[in-house]
Amino acid sequence: MILEDAQRLFSEHIQDYAREKELLAKIIEFIPYPIQVFSRDGTVRLINKAALDVIGIDRLEEHIGKYNVFEDPIVKRHCATEKIRQVLQGKVVYLHDFSTPYADLKCGGNIVDRDVQAISSDITIFPLINEDGSVNYFTAIFLANKLYRGKEEVELGKNYIETHWKEAFNADEIARAACLSKSYFTKLFKKHTGMTPHEFYTDIKVEKLKLALLVNNSTVSEAFNACGMDYNSHFAKLFRKKVGVSPAEYRNIHRDTL
Repeated sequence: MILEDAQRLFSEHIQDYAREKELLAKIIEFIPYPIQVFSRDGTVRLINKAALDVIGIDRLEEHIGKYNVFEDPIVKRHCATEKIRQVLQGKVVYLHDFSTPYADLKCGGNIVDRDVQAISSDITIFPLINEDGSVNYFTAIFLANKLYRGKEEVELGKNYIETHWKEAFNADEIARAACLSKSYFTKLFKKHTGMTPHEFYTDIKVEKLKLALLVNNSTVSEAFNACGMDYNSHFAKLFRKKVGVSPAEYRNIHRDTL
């Protein structure tokens, strides 16, 4: 309720300036919250810099006068079209936690490619009421914006791998730990880390093996076993490929320096 009261107070102040269109345009440009002004038919007529930055609009001329909120498939998917139309009756409309996948925004065109997975906002939509009570324009203010980048899920996956590195690689379990599908998690993981989950897992295994090889009185085979690997497996070849020497050579070279 506190947020709604603040939004309502803010909308009342904006409406005080609504009749002076040039003044309104100057005011909203300096407001740090994303704002868009629409004509009665739902077509956007004005947008401030904060909205451009958050949404990632590339070409303003392809947005102003062309985007229509009542025709937006994302709005329709949220079943919010008719609710928004209530603003034409002079009502203030609130959309809480309105989440939009960034990929869906890009499908609409005119949106730059950014490291963002989704945008979540609390949106207040209020009418700009004329002296006779009619509504020719309405405004949407986006508050509490969150740019969801997917880094949290990637960290959950990394933590799972780092905790279960001794076990066999299991892409399904790693993705489940991140609460994502395997294909989407793999794509997201590579986007944020530059490698696949399996490559990350392999790098950890190699680093752990390097440490195990330096343990006093242990054989190469025992070092492999300590890391949950078979000495005769592909990991021996993989180790040489990544480190440049065989496990036995690495052990001899570095144990001599200890």
